[in-house]
Amino acid sequence: MRFPMRVNRLSFLSALRVFACIVCGVFVIESASLSLFERMTVAAEVEEAEAPKTGAAEVPEVPDGTPEELLAFARSLREDEVPSGSRQEMTAYMKKVSATSVIAVDKALENLKPTDPLWEDAAEIKMDGLMMLSQMGDPKAAETLNAFAKIVTKSPFKKLAKQADRVLLISEARNVLQGNIEKAPALIASMTKMLAADPDDIQTAQLAMQLAGAFEHVKGGETLSKKAYASFGPLLAKSSNEQVQELSKSFEGILRRLDLPGNVMKVTGMLLDGTPFDQKTLKGKVVLVDFWATWCGPCIAEIPNVLEQYEKYHDKGFEVIGISLDEDRDALEKFIAEKKIPWPILFEESAGGWQHPMATYYGISGIPTVVLIGRDGKVITLDARGENLGEQLDVIFKDAG
Repeated sequence: MRFPMRVNRLSFLSALRVFACIVCGVFVIESASLSLFERMTVAAEVEEAEAPKTGAAEVPEVPDGTPEELLAFARSLREDEVPSGSRQEMTAYMKKVSATSVIAVDKALENLKPTDPLWEDAAEIKMDGLMMLSQMGDPKAAETLNAFAKIVTKSPFKKLAKQADRVLLISEARNVLQGNIEKAPALIASMTKMLAADPDDIQTAQLAMQLAGAFEHVKGGETLSKKAYASFGPLLAKSSNEQVQELSKSFEGILRRLDLPGNVMKVTGMLLDGTPFDQKTLKGKVVLVDFWATWCGPCIAEIPNVLEQYEKYHDKGFEVIGISLDEDRDALEKFIAEKKIPWPILFEESAGGWQHPMATYYGISGIPTVVLIGRDGKVITLDARGENLGEQLDVIFKDAG
């Protein structure tokens, strides 16, 4: 998964918009990648040694005022830019902004009725603030958010109530993914019910996709992931929202990939030198198909491991086929030459990046994604990274000369 390498000045509201657009979807990838806040502040760590220590920026105290004035104050906090500084300083500032906005909104809510239009704005700001605090590791904020969301689900404002429903489902998902996997079928049923109620809602559709993908990262979760995609896909396909329909198309590819174990994997395309790739050249070999890119940090980190296994077992029949999601041919060729990568690389100049035909065919939405194929041409596993790759190959080649 690609992450921005630099973060300059960013408004708190911009951060919340990014956070909200995936409906707090970072819960599904916390174990495999950086959280939203970590992505926002990664550049601060790099620049920390060069930047002068300015101390955490001050956040104004909550003033007295009418509900309108208090909400205006909370909005102004969200629109302010996050001051440049170290990771710790940015964390402290954003926590203060989130906590202060929640306090301001609580004061406003004391004088508002649930049917008041201002109550809708206040509730949304409060949930945003509590979500951010929860994402930054505040357990009390998570509890408060859940309790408040249960109240908001009964709101007469349908859009707000739906947002609260998603918040509660996310909480349920976190609980399942953090060790209560036996509750996953009920969670999938809840998500299916939410989708069926409004298949045109893009945020709910995105949450469904995040949830289905999350199970892929859970040990033994491939069956659950397939069940989730199979349950959500038909509902998304019936949507009149074109964005939702596009998501449903990707489900087909993902299910195709999840069905690979025990079946033959089709690999086609053009090699980096412009010649067609012939899968017949792999007959009788053990093959690792690796979806990767030069801009993908985890992909680059895995290369030494793959090289080690390649050197150990290549003469015994092990091959690697890289499928690059790069768009810059020159950068890719330079990288391969510098790293002395010996295996074939598939690359598409006209449809590169995430639109590589093999990436769309197999529903690749995150990299590195690897597939290990046995000598009989059938897929052995979709989990062949790190130590798992060496362990799998040790077993396969243990009787080789």
